[in-house]
Order: sequence, then structure tokens, then C-alpha cells
Amino acid sequence: MPDTLPSSLRDRMSLHGGNRLKLGLFGANCSSGRAVTKVPERWSGTWPDNLRLARMADDAGIDFMLPIGRWKGYGGETGYQNATLETITWATALLASTRRITCFGTVHAPLFHPIIAAKEMVTADHVGEGRFGLNIVVGWNEDEFEMFGVRQRDHEARYDYAQEWIDAIKRTWSERAAFDVDGTYIKLKGVQADPKPFGGSQPIIMNAGASPTGQAFAVRNCDAFFMQASRVSVAETAARVAQVKARAKEHGRGIGVYTVGVITCRPTVKEAEDYHHYCVIEQADWSAVDKLLAMRNVTRETVSHDEFMKQRAQFAHGNSGLPIVGDPDHVAGKLIELSEAGLTGIAVSLVNYADELPYLCDEVLPRLERAGLRDKVARHATSG
Repeated sequence: MPDTLPSSLRDRMSLHGGNRLKLGLFGANCSSGRAVTKVPERWSGTWPDNLRLARMADDAGIDFMLPIGRWKGYGGETGYQNATLETITWATALLASTRRITCFGTVHAPLFHPIIAAKEMVTADHVGEGRFGLNIVVGWNEDEFEMFGVRQRDHEARYDYAQEWIDAIKRTWSERAAFDVDGTYIKLKGVQADPKPFGGSQPIIMNAGASPTGQAFAVRNCDAFFMQASRVSVAETAARVAQVKARAKEHGRGIGVYTVGVITCRPTVKEAEDYHHYCVIEQADWSAVDKLLAMRNVTRETVSHDEFMKQRAQFAHGNSGLPIVGDPDHVAGKLIELSEAGLTGIAVSLVNYADELPYLCDEVLPRLERAGLRDKVARHATSG
């Protein structure tokens, strides 16, 4: 991070810490989290459990919490992700109850008026004294948009709209004088908004667009980009990271590159593998998995049998996040490899976040500290 950056912006870009490898928790605002499983210990997603988890993560030095923007679940036997907490209000409440951790709001740009969204996010940012971040979503599940009476635009137009939206947000956060917006999609008159974001800088912005258009949008506008890590090799992941950073450099910008992972960590490799198999094969909520895949046009009719079964297995545990399954040495080793591939951080999900986080913090974080990737913290998470 260049020393010429204002301290407030430097703090935001580093997620208010000096960890070389950032670690976050992904999806805790949804029932079942990201594990499409019927196991009774699956994550509740309730507010009391989210609050308890955030405080544990804050004490342990976890860098961020990233929610899923979900308005309608996938059903199945478990009602997978049917119960969700709205993300900006969720983040605001967690920021009021923590000291160090960054909390993101995941916002569907087509569903939130930019002036209202900008004001909501500034409020959260003041509550957290600069620890709020924006995860911008350009388009998603068709049935969610239908529920709002909003039509999804074609792929390219989605990003044209998102560009106007984020431009309006940033102007609302920065301009002192009243201004107008006369875009193709967004037209605003005499916009004024105070206060501005906390500390004279703007919230960190992330995006996870996978297409070339989506990646181009991210490198133009965002501070952090989420990409899918390779399941084939670390070298392939490193190549993807290098490509994103090179494109950002073409725009004269730096960008953090993150990925999503699903961790199952137990004292032995066998225990971890056995539990992973139990959750995602023996106790998978296959009806919910099949609906989730069908919404991505992956069915027995549209792809080969082998491809369908492969996708099914991947989506049962973490919606295609990179699986990291093993003992603490193995898990820490994989995280070190991801850092060496150039990744800035990883957002992880667990079957039960609050039950599993203490072991992760007690056993894996010290290994990352010894590898020079994490700062030591005075106290790790406890089950209380």
C-alpha cells in the first residue's frame, strides 16, 4: 500500500489491519450459511447467533464479515437460505457491537435507489467509524428480481446501469455542492447528502463479476475483486490473480484479489474428510442443490451426467467455493499457498460458524502467524 495514501484510506484498504492474508466469514446472515446440508448442527442464521459470531470473530482478529444478498431462498427439505438478514442493517448493527472487524453490505444495485443506498451506507460507516464496506451485485437470481417487479437487463446493460449507479453513489459521498445526474438509466436532480463517509475517505468497494465485462467493471471501480480459485492448481490461481492485477494497473489502480473457500478443519485428516462426506453427500439437501443448479441452467437435461454430478457435489458444500478439508497443518498450508499465489484474502464459510471458528482460530491462525501472514492477537475466539 503506497505511503502517500491518507491514513484513513490506507486503513480501509488494509481492512484496518496489517495481515498479509485477510480472512473473513462469508454467508453467516443466511440460514444454513453456504452448506446445503440437512445436518442438525447447520447454521441458524439468526440475529443472536450472528451477533455472537461477530463478537467472537472481532476478538480473534478476523478481518471481515461478508454477507450474501439473498431475498428468496432455495427451498428443499431444509428451506435452504429461506431466512436471511438484510445486509446493510445487519452490518450496521454488527459494527455497533464490534471494535475492529470490517462488515460489508451486499447490495443489488438495480434494487436500491442510489441516494437511499448512499445514505444507508454512510450511516453504517459512521456507526463503525470507517469499518463499513460495499459489495456491489449487478444482477442475480431471476425469481428474486421478479419478486420486486424489476426486470433484469441484458448482461452488458447491467454493467452500464451499475456504472451509472456507482458513479452516483461516489458523487453523493464526495460532492459538497448540489449536483444533477442525467444518465441513460439514472436521472437525479439537485442531489445533496450529508454527512459524508467517516474520516474523509470512502468505504472499500468489492465486486465478484466473473465475465470479462464484470471484471472490467471491477478493476475500474472497486478496491477488491472476488474471483474463483482454481480447483486444478495453485499456478492456475496465480495466473488468474496476475491477470486481474495487470488489468487494474492498466487503469492506474491497485486492487485486492480475494477468493471464497469452504473450510472443514478437524484434528486429523480422516476426521475432516469423514465429516465433509457426511455433510455434503450423506446429508446433502439434494432438492435444494438441484434448484440452485437449475437456476444456473445446470440440469440433467442441459449437461452431461458426469458434469451434473460434479456440479452437484461442488454446490452441496459452499456453492462452489474452494473446499479446504483437513487437519490444521493441511488447512494452514493451503491458505499459505493461496497467499503465495498473490491472493489478498479469502472469505470462508463453515457448516456451523460459531461452533467451528474457535478451533480454526486456536489451531490454524497461529500457523499463519508463524508463516508471517497474520499479526498475533491477544486473544482468540472462544465458544462463549
